[in-house]
Amino acid sequence: MFIKHVPDRKGMIIGEGLIFIAIFVLAVIKLKKHLERERYYQQQQQNFLLSVTHELKSPLASVKLYLQTILKRDLDREQQKTFLSNSLKDIERLDYLVENVLLATKLENRTFILPKEDFDFSELIEEILDRLQKNACKSEIIRPQIEPGIVLHADKFAITNVVTNLVENAVKYSPPCANVEVSLKKNHNNLVFSVADHGAGIQDEEKRLIFNKFYRVGNESTRKTKGTGLGLYIVKTVLQKHDATIRVMDNKPSGSIFEVTFENYAS
Repeated sequence: MFIKHVPDRKGMIIGEGLIFIAIFVLAVIKLKKHLERERYYQQQQQNFLLSVTHELKSPLASVKLYLQTILKRDLDREQQKTFLSNSLKDIERLDYLVENVLLATKLENRTFILPKEDFDFSELIEEILDRLQKNACKSEIIRPQIEPGIVLHADKFAITNVVTNLVENAVKYSPPCANVEVSLKKNHNNLVFSVADHGAGIQDEEKRLIFNKFYRVGNESTRKTKGTGLGLYIVKTVLQKHDATIRVMDNKPSGSIFEVTFENYAS
């Protein structure tokens, strides 16, 4: 005698219902994460627009004031030279901002190839440090330890941007007249470039975020330091295109160390 098994219709309905509920819950969770991610990127882009607006307006207002003063007042030659020199610095700051934005746009294009050449990396760093050195303090605050004669095969413009961003950040986030140590040395088969500051440092949870595009610590309306949130993103992306790595570590007793490594370096 054969006994025909009749499926429990109620159990089947409950089972199908549970599966549907599970799929629905997973879809809601996924949608929520997507919306949170979109909201995060929108906030970062808004911060970027606010910071770029400020970065553009500030030097333009400064240049305008200098030029108006030169036109309206009877200044001696030395005063005119000082005002024009300050105006030139503001224009260079604008130029650097525009170059940063343009480079970030190019790096977004995956087909973009950085043109590489051999150049004296040691000499390039020295030139950048001379330009960024703050002479308002009684002594120079950037302390270089650069091994001479190191030749690098890379995109000179992009690497200039990397060095400038890292050193400017170190100076910007350090207390007034605090030392910034910059070094370049060969370590076995690797080439190591590092920048160390004595600022407030970076929280561990933010170390993995600071290289994200548009990311900046704090809120744009309350933040005191200048910047666009593009600098470290450009640094990391450029280094990736050169098969180089960057890591951030805590400095002692305070501050941060950014260490760039070009592996399998051959001079």
